[in-house]
This record gives sequence, C-alpha cells and structure tokens, in this order.
Amino acid sequence: MSLHDRSLHELTIAEQLQALAAKKFSSEELTLHYLARIEKYDAQLNSYITITPELAIEAARAADAARATGTAGALAGIPLAQKDIFCTLGVRTSCASKMLDNFISPYNATVVEKFNAAGAVCLGKTNMDEFAMGSSNESSFYGPVKNPWNTDCVPGGSSGGSAAAVAAQLCAAATGTDTGGSIRQPAALCGITGLKPTYGRVSRYGMIAFASSLDQGGPMARSAEDCALLMNVMAGFDERDSTSVQRAVPDYTSVLNNSLEGLRIGLPKEYFNSGTDSGLTPEIERAVQTSIKELENLGATIKEISLPHTELAVPCYYVIAPAECSSNLSRFDGVRYGYRCTDPKDLFDLYSRSRDEGFGEEVKRRILVGTYALSAGFVDAYYRKAQQVRRLIQQDFVAAFNEVDVIAGPTTPSPAFKLGEKSSDPVTMYLEDIYTIAVNLAGLPAISLPTGFADNKPVGLQLIGNYFAEDKLLNVGHRFQQVTDWHRRTPALHKSGTGVRAA
Repeated sequence: MSLHDRSLHELTIAEQLQALAAKKFSSEELTLHYLARIEKYDAQLNSYITITPELAIEAARAADAARATGTAGALAGIPLAQKDIFCTLGVRTSCASKMLDNFISPYNATVVEKFNAAGAVCLGKTNMDEFAMGSSNESSFYGPVKNPWNTDCVPGGSSGGSAAAVAAQLCAAATGTDTGGSIRQPAALCGITGLKPTYGRVSRYGMIAFASSLDQGGPMARSAEDCALLMNVMAGFDERDSTSVQRAVPDYTSVLNNSLEGLRIGLPKEYFNSGTDSGLTPEIERAVQTSIKELENLGATIKEISLPHTELAVPCYYVIAPAECSSNLSRFDGVRYGYRCTDPKDLFDLYSRSRDEGFGEEVKRRILVGTYALSAGFVDAYYRKAQQVRRLIQQDFVAAFNEVDVIAGPTTPSPAFKLGEKSSDPVTMYLEDIYTIAVNLAGLPAISLPTGFADNKPVGLQLIGNYFAEDKLLNVGHRFQQVTDWHRRTPALHKSGTGVRAA
C-alpha cells in the first residue's frame, strides 16, 4: 500500500519522518490532522486531560521552518503526547489529581526538553491513574480512560491515557512512566509497543515522583522501531537527576535488523502456569507460546529457567512503593502549591483537610500503608524486610542472565477487564501486575509487544533484558514485528460530537 493510499495517522513515526523529509506533507498538516482526530474521537476515550492546539501548531510551524533550513532535529514535526506526570512549562501538570488541578508548571521536565530540542510537537497531556497509582486508569480525578478496542473495558494503567491515545492513533507516540508495569501493562491491553528502560537510563527530573527507586520514564508507540527512535532522544545522563546513569547512549535504530540466530530466550516456569493462582488465562498463554515459536523460527533457542522468588514480587512491591509514595507525597500539604482547603482553622486543619480533599481513595490508601510500614517499630519488619526480598528477586534475574540473553513471558495474566470490575478489590487489581513488578524491583529493562488477541482484546508479549540491553530488546521486537502484523492492527472508532479541551 502506497503513501497515497494511507491516512497520515496510519504511518509509523519512521514513515512520517521519511514523508516529511520528502515534502509529501508538512508538520503543520500532520499536526492539524491529529488535532482533528482528537476533536472527533477523544470524548469517547478520555485519553487526554489537556490539549494544547495553539502550542502544537506553533511547534509544527517551527519544525517546518527548521526542515526548510536544514536544521531539523531527529523528530522534527512528529506529533507526540506527554503523560501528565511530566512537567511542561506554562501548561497544567496535574498527575490526574485534584491536588494538582490548578498547577501550571514553571519548568520543563528533562524528557520534555529533549523532545522539544529534537523538534517534536506536543499535542497535549494524557490521562493517567492519579499520581501513577493504579492498573486500570480508573483513579483519575478527570474520569477513567476507556480502551479503544472495547470502550466498556479499561486501557490498563497508570499510563492508560498514553496507551489509548497511541492505539486510537490520536498521536504518533506518547511518553509513559513505569513504576510496577505502568508502561507495559497498558501497552499490552491496548495492543501497542511499550518499553520500560533500565532504571537510570531516562532522566526523572521533572517527572513527578511516586516511588523514587522504581519510577522510570519510557516510550509508547506502535512499533519497536518507533520506540527506538524515541529512545534515541529520551535516553541519556542528566546531572539534575541523582539517579541518572552516566553511560553513553547507543543508536538504538542501528541494531534493529541484527540477526536473532543463536539468541537464547529463557522461559520462566513460574510465568507459564495458566489455571493456577497467577490468574494466567489459557488464551494468553497460547498467544505468548505462539509468538515464542515465531522467535524460534527467526533463529532463537528456547530454554526453561526459574525465577524462584516470583511469588514474592507483589507483596514486596506493595511495601516498598507505598512507603516511598508516603514520603514523596508529603510535599503536597496545601501550603506551597496545589489544592488548598477553604477556611482552615489552623495549620493542622490546613494539612489534614487539604490532603483528605485533594487526594483520591487509592492514593490515600497507599499513603496510609506506606506510613504504617515506615512507622516506629515496624520499619524493620516491613520496609527493611521488603528490601531484603527485593535483593533476592534481583539475584534471580542476575543468575538467569548467566544462562540466557532475554527472558520472555506474558505481560499480563488476562486481557482488558471491564470498567469497575476490580475497583472494589484492591488486591485483585494489584495482581494485574504480577508479571511486570519484579522488573522494576530489579531495575531491568523490559518491553511489551502486541502478540494477538484473546476474547477480541489485545494480548502482550513481555521481553525482559539485562541491564542497559534496551538495544537487544528493540532488536528482538523489531524482528518479531517484521514477521507479524499485530502492531499494525487498529481499533474501529466512532465519531463523537465534542470539541477539543484547550490548555
């Protein structure tokens, strides 16, 4: 199918860059095309919190001017969306919370700076679980995001708005953050590609903190090739982030077509146990096993491995993450910025009512759990013990990577579930991240790739790599996507009669 036979939004970023360079269309035309799609379709999805049409058109014109003078950046003219956890100068940065509904950021996050410098166009800020706490995007102050494949279902979380917007082709790509699976899980449920980089690979400066030892920003796009293009811009050392790693950034696109001959793929026996307490459905397991056979056909060898402490990942995470969350979110006190209660009687009333009224139920639940875990007499029994278990989980991966190059398995135990189905049972909701959480505890990179459907809803294949092996994961993902077309499948959308929500 030629360019003339395809709509602009059907093109990958790589194809859009080629077409922009060949002057098939301008960045302004491409940007207006996406803004029109947002206006037409987003009311049924609620994937955006804030749309910035004036800023987007201004950036698109600047990209066109740079291209005309031969000074265009690596992503000049490509319309992207930023998860509303990244600070954006002069634009509301809400973290999908009432607490920050009135917060206009006075600076840009490093990730935003990097995309701006590369000439990318920001269409707006995407919806998410409040302060990135959730697996369904139902905890947002602005209402739940709906899955474009089935609007009765969740898109996953916390980066559900980014995943839904990319899947519905309301942007060419989007940023996400991943604390326990928040890029990979919604990528799987929405049928797109999402990469969680190694901890420290992408700067966290200006990315509002949830759990500082776990949070990591990354790209969400249609394909592994597009994620590689985004990583070329996002990755790199930042002296403003004390957890950033000073390590050279490779050209992630240069290895995409490397052969998979001899690649050793490990299958953890703990990940393939449908019908047990893990909740893995037979349909998901079949789809993943089929994709592994595709990788085997490309030259990879398969080996069963063990990650014996897998079952401890969820309880370990739900001590560490809430503990760090309770510390990080103590800054939202109604004094300096953000929501403030009306007519406080005294300082204690200001603190307590501002926090009670400003935070949603899931955020308050995690703050309470974390504060308890860090309280006098309990820190050794809970937080320190969880950190010891975390080391065991990390050692499992270190041992596994002595035997294999990549670890493969499901991204999620089941496909997208109905809105409201699990919101009354937090533990059941937490188990949605059973295959993703250990990666964050160990600080490893991992990618989710579309790999079929179960009950007419997308399924994700997760590939886990060794430290700083994002290039290998993108290589495997790209070769897989050269022989499959799951990443090119798109949901059917229906027109909705609402206007764009302006910044």
